[in-house]
Amino acid sequence: MSNVKVSEINIGIDAADRKEIVKGLSALLADSYTLYLMTHNFHWNVTGPQFNSLHNMFMLQYTEQWNALDLIAERIRALGYPAPGTYKEFVSLASIQEVEGTPKAMDMVRHLVNAQEAVARVARELFPLIDKVDDQPTADLLTQRINVHEKTAWMLRSLLAD
Repeated sequence: MSNVKVSEINIGIDAADRKEIVKGLSALLADSYTLYLMTHNFHWNVTGPQFNSLHNMFMLQYTEQWNALDLIAERIRALGYPAPGTYKEFVSLASIQEVEGTPKAMDMVRHLVNAQEAVARVARELFPLIDKVDDQPTADLLTQRINVHEKTAWMLRSLLAD
């Protein structure tokens, strides 16, 4: 066993700022997890003439979302805090409401558009703080997430056009 003592985090972002960034990232993680569950639920339960295309599209979306959860949680850990990881925590932190019942296919798409846009907004709200403290890794993560959510919302919204 080594006698090396673990030092305090000294990455150039003070503790108070790291705590605020983590607060925002935790909300992003909660919304991202809620979106993941919603998309997976809709994948399982979609019906109708567009079943095959929506079933496959939702699978691609929830798979991408699942992989993103790890990136967000690991950034929280790198900033020195535990990542929220229970349903109870996610419900209290999320801005996205769960969908009850089994909506019709196009209503599923509408719910997903709204949820994708909500996640993009939550991510975007963090930029003033991360810009102020020069937190480039979080900025990079947020930029990637916003790009995915805005593009996915656009693609889903296109299904609703006349």
